[in-house]
Parts: sequence; C-alpha cells; structure tokens
Amino acid sequence: MLSTFLQSHVAGVWNIGAPAAPKQVVGETDANFASGFSGFHGPSHKDKYIVDQAPSSQKIWWGDINQSVSAEVFDELYETVATHYGSADKVYVFDGYAGANPASRKKVRFITELAWQHHFVTNMFLRPQTKEEIEGFEPDFTIVNACKVTNKDYKKHGLNSEVFVAFNIEKDVAVIGGTWYGGEMKKGIFSMMNYWLPLDGIMAMHCSANKGKHGDTALFFRLSGTGKTSLSADPHRFLIGDDEHGWDDEGIFNFEGGCYAKTINLYAENESDIYNAIKRDALLENTFVDAESKEPDFYNTGGHPSNIVFLTCDAYGVLPPVSKLSDGQAMYHFLSGYAAKVAGTERGVTEPTATFSAFLPLHPTKYADLLQQKLQKHSTSVYLVNSSFGPKV
Repeated sequence: MLSTFLQSHVAGVWNIGAPAAPKQVVGETDANFASGFSGFHGPSHKDKYIVDQAPSSQKIWWGDINQSVSAEVFDELYETVATHYGSADKVYVFDGYAGANPASRKKVRFITELAWQHHFVTNMFLRPQTKEEIEGFEPDFTIVNACKVTNKDYKKHGLNSEVFVAFNIEKDVAVIGGTWYGGEMKKGIFSMMNYWLPLDGIMAMHCSANKGKHGDTALFFRLSGTGKTSLSADPHRFLIGDDEHGWDDEGIFNFEGGCYAKTINLYAENESDIYNAIKRDALLENTFVDAESKEPDFYNTGGHPSNIVFLTCDAYGVLPPVSKLSDGQAMYHFLSGYAAKVAGTERGVTEPTATFSAFLPLHPTKYADLLQQKLQKHSTSVYLVNSSFGPKV
C-alpha cells in the first residue's frame, strides 16, 4: 500500500545502523536526546483504532480497547500522512524483525521523519545481520509515523481526538499521527504480534522474563510501572527481556532486542542492570553476547517457565502481598489484567487508578485456552504479587 512518495524519499536513509543513527539525532534541531519531545509523551489508548474489515474483523474482540474505524476514514488518515511526507526533507526507514525465534518472527518496517525515532526502533527491534536480508526484505507489516501530523477532522471521522494510531490489518500497515511517544511504534507491533501468534497456537505476552543458572525460566506479568523490569533484572539470573515475549513449543523468546525501562527514580543500588544500561548510544542492552566471538546474540531464548508471576499494583489495598494461584485463577487474572495505572506511565494519569487492560485483540477465550494448555503441559506454578506493598515483598 505504500505510496510512491515514500519510495522517492528513502534512498540513502535505509537502516542507518547503530553507529550513525545517534549522530543524525544530534544533528536534528528538533531533537532533545536527554529530556523530552514536543507533543504527547505517553501512550494514548483512547486514540487507537483498527479498521473494521473482513476477514480480520471477524476475529477482533471489539470494544473500548479495540475500537473500530471504517476503511474510508483510514484511507483519509493515510492520505493526510502521505501528503505530509510528500514535503518531508528526509525520510528514515528501518527494516527488522519482531520475535527472536526465526520460525515465527515477523518482518517489520518503520518509516519515520525524525532520526531519534529511527534510532528508537533500531534499538528496540532485531536487526538483519546480512546484506542479503536487507536487499530481499519484504515486510509483513509497516508502521508510518507522522508525529507532526494531527487530524483536524477527527470529530467528522467519529474519533476521540486529533491523535490517531490506526491499524489496517488487511493492508498490513498502520499510521501514527499527533503523538511523539516512541512507544506507540513498539506497542503497535506488539498489538500485531498479539493478533498473529495466537492464531498459530503461540502465546503473546506482556511480561518480562529471566532464566536461572539451571535453565529455569520465570515470567512477570502486568502493566508498565508495576515492577516487571525491576523484578526480572535480578543480578543472580539471566535477563531474557523486560517487556514482550512469546511462548511456543520450544519455550520463551523475546519479541525485541532492546530494553524498555522506566527511568524515574532509577538508582544503581536498586536496579544496577537497568542503571548501567544507560550509556552512550544504549543500543545493545538486553542482548546476549557470545562468550567466544564477543558478538551479540539476538536469538537467545529460554526454556518453558517453571514459574509465572502476575504483578498487580492494587489501587485499593485489597489483594494480599503474595498468592499462589490455581490454573483457573491464573486464567482469570491473565484475562482481567487488573492493576493500577501509575502516575507517569501514560498520558493523563496523575494518581493510581484501577484498570483492567490485558492487551487482547482477539476474543479472550483464545488466550485463556492457550494459557491453560501451556500451564498444564509444563506444570508451571503461578503466583500473584501485589507490587503496591513495595520492593521488599
């Protein structure tokens, strides 16, 4: 679906690479690498839409989380983005992978007009390792980020604001406008992985994961800001990833190649791994390095989890500090996604607010059945930890 305006701009800005991307960022007058950027800085959940079009529309669990938009409105948004890019001075394109398991990974393309956004996805996603991979790259899905564009006609279109993050599954493309939050690109691909993988019998999970010295794998579930990264960054265990993972017949694998940690109140004494990840360019954190070749290993995975920890930041103080769950209780807490939105984790949240958010584009029973099968097959123990009691729990 990509228009010729993109093809005419991409020469010379394709997959800049780790060494050059930060230099491009510093060279842009609108880039402020350390503090913030213009526009919205957190996720805009109420501004996400999926095109209501068959056959994918028959699989989507429509509601307040998965909001529908017509194909006609999406096309207007896309053309607005296309018009904007038609006068762009420079366009950056990144081609890479989502998913560390080659058997189920997806080819993803990101088109941006700002170098820091290109740097972001270059860090977050798995990069092609050979020239042949790049030359023959045909994406499974493309995200076009037009953060400088707003939708002035949002009321006419029946949308919630000038911001839009719209997915057209049938055309394998999404457009972003009005928000400068880099996480929308990352979460956009996570939404698509949540759509694709369960249809193939693979769990897609918003969780962190680590592995012990004896190969035992543990998962930590729940929303941003509830402690997933902090608990998984155990100095006595190997970090697989801190945010998004899959669970297939071979075990646990990371969707990404980078770290996505909150830095507010970050101290070396409490979270040394994450603290030390903040260094020049910060492009290879959460990436394993081969002991002999010293080369990064983007395909490091873990076995089937022995333990799963659901983290909930309980806004009402009702839940106990620690509970061991039955399979039925585990399915309930996985589907409910109960936690509290913590101040600073998304736009408009200034104090803890109860929420139910499980990132499920398909019908919940699809995920519940998969989770139950995995838990029973691998005799996985599940615990509920109320992280609102503090780090000493």
